[in-house]
Formats: sequence, structure tokens, C-alpha cells
Amino acid sequence: MEPLILPAGIALHGSTGGITVLMVEVPAELLELTRGAARISVLTGAGMSAESGVPTFRDAQDGLWAQYDPMTLATPEAFADQPDLVWAWYAWRRHLMTTIEPHAGHRALTRWGEHAAVEVITQNVDDLHERAGHHVLAHLHGSLFSLRCFDCDLPYDMPVEVPTQQVERLEPPLCPACLGHIRPDIVWFGEPLPVPAFERAEQSVTEADLVLVIGTSGAVFPAAGLPLLARANGVPTVEINPVPTELSHETTLNWRITAGAGLPALVSALG
Repeated sequence: MEPLILPAGIALHGSTGGITVLMVEVPAELLELTRGAARISVLTGAGMSAESGVPTFRDAQDGLWAQYDPMTLATPEAFADQPDLVWAWYAWRRHLMTTIEPHAGHRALTRWGEHAAVEVITQNVDDLHERAGHHVLAHLHGSLFSLRCFDCDLPYDMPVEVPTQQVERLEPPLCPACLGHIRPDIVWFGEPLPVPAFERAEQSVTEADLVLVIGTSGAVFPAAGLPLLARANGVPTVEINPVPTELSHETTLNWRITAGAGLPALVSALG
């Protein structure tokens, strides 16, 4: 069955003092699905973070990092060869995240989670969901703020230096157990997704009453297969994205709106 495409339903209303107020009308079809859902699984992608101003993987290549292809920095081979170079790149990305705040969509999911079981699965490596007050069920691609040993995989929770200016090389800490280099606990090119996180995600989307797919292109597998798994198990899926994606023809409803505008309106409409 072809998915139902829902317009954004946004209107601009002038108010006293010349302030323009954004009003979002939530489609009735979407409200009908969400009002009957006690357990909601939410898959978020890069578009969710981009609304907060998080630079994309390539957009972060500014200043001295412009000379590097990020694909060459995001591999275990690169880290093994030049750990100080790769560590400096990720340390700079951690610094960039300290200048960015969660947006209204992140906070709306947190409010919704106070009244329903809202399980967040994210492809993003930032901590914006957590800083908005929402526990993340699964970081499918890991997190910039989680660290482990490159050699023995032991988690590392000691404070690390985060430069406020770009530096090309920065020595990573050493593992207290084996003296191996500490690395970001994220999925680099050529590495598999963390099995426990993906298993939690699969269970979530198959046992949910509703799956929301927010801000993801649907081009990166196996994460892009989660909405397909949900539909195969009879779970309705809703895409919230201002533009069509590779998943648009696979979802039950498509709402053409940003997360920052759509989620607060939806949560408010649910009361």
C-alpha cells in the first residue's frame, strides 16, 4: 500500500508587538495513530542533530582539518597508523558539541516520555538526546562521549583533554590495563555495529505500537532496515522529514516537517 503523505500544516500568525508565531496543525491521521500507542520506538538520524546546528561529518572539516578527507580519519587503520592525528580530530568534534544545544524536538520527546514508553534509537554520535533529558535505548553508531581501549576494548571513563582551538595532533590517553591507546567508542568504516545495541533496537521496533523515523536518509544499513522490520511485523511507521528519503515509500505515513517544528506540536496535541 502506498504511504499517505501528510502536509506540514504550518501557518504563520501575527501577534501583538509584531511577533510572528508559528502554528503547526497536526494531521488527524497522525493523531489517530499516536493516541493509541503506549509504546513508541523513535529512530533518529543526522537531520535531527542538524537542526541544532551539528555540522555533518564532512561539514566539520574546516580550518586545518579541511586538508583531510574525513573518510581517511574514520577507520581503525588510520587510528593504528596515526593515533594522535585521529584523536585530535575527534577531540575537536567533542569540543564542537559543547557549543550546541538540544532543540525543541529533542525536548518534546523527553516530555512525551513522561507519559508513554518512548524508546529512542539514534544513528547520531552526539549526546543531544541525553542533554534534553532522554535516555537513549541504543546508540547504533556509538557515541563521541564514550571511550574504550583500541587494543583490549576496556571502557575508559577518566576525564580527557578537549581542546578549544584546533590542534592537528593530540596524544590519546593510555589504557590503565594494557597501555593501549584510548579511542572513541564509535563505529568506524569497516567496523560492525555493536551487537547489543542493534538487538535492543530490533526488539524495540518489533514490539512497539508505533515507529517514528526522524531525520534519517534511509541510506545507511543496517539501521535503515529497522523501519522495514517494523512494518514486516505489522507495526505502523511514520516518517517525519521535510524532504522525501529512500524510506518514504516504505512507511505508513509521511509528515513533511522538521522534527523541531513537528514533534512539539504533536506532543502538545496529545496533551
